[in-house]
Amino acid sequence: MTDPYQQNNPGFGGPQYGPPGTGPDLNKPQDTAAMPQFDAQPPADQFAQPQYGQPQYGQPNPYGQQPGGYPPGGYGPQGYNPNDPEAPWGRDQFGVPFSDKQKLIAGLLQIFLGAFGIGRFYTGYTGIAIAQIAVTWLTCGIGGIWPFVDGILMLVGKVPDSDGRPLRD
Repeated sequence: MTDPYQQNNPGFGGPQYGPPGTGPDLNKPQDTAAMPQFDAQPPADQFAQPQYGQPQYGQPNPYGQQPGGYPPGGYGPQGYNPNDPEAPWGRDQFGVPFSDKQKLIAGLLQIFLGAFGIGRFYTGYTGIAIAQIAVTWLTCGIGGIWPFVDGILMLVGKVPDSDGRPLRD
């Protein structure tokens, strides 16, 4: 059985695709001037891309940012901002500056040493600290529930420092 669409032409190798006579005429010589020359180098500016967007590798950065787009590394303790003298530890979501005291330290001091009012001394409330000492010792330890609950409230963040600033994380 012969396939009329795949006739083997001697000297051209391979099948012919499509109906006979529709492909290129392989019997006539090709025009070499119309063929692309792969060894010739194009002029330098003929296919140049416009220089928009990011600068190319090795070029100076006109925007003054660090490579990679990251801000410069911070120095000092975490959260410390020397550019804002009114709030060196940052501000909360309402714009109130954070305290220099930490929630975790205040809460743990109040839970474990609350009978001595240490957590309240740390946050600046000396009057409440003395009251906690008095209540705990005058009730023979039963008043120690107050400093314990107060320490939990400090850990949750419900107790500000003596200046009214929220304790920082």
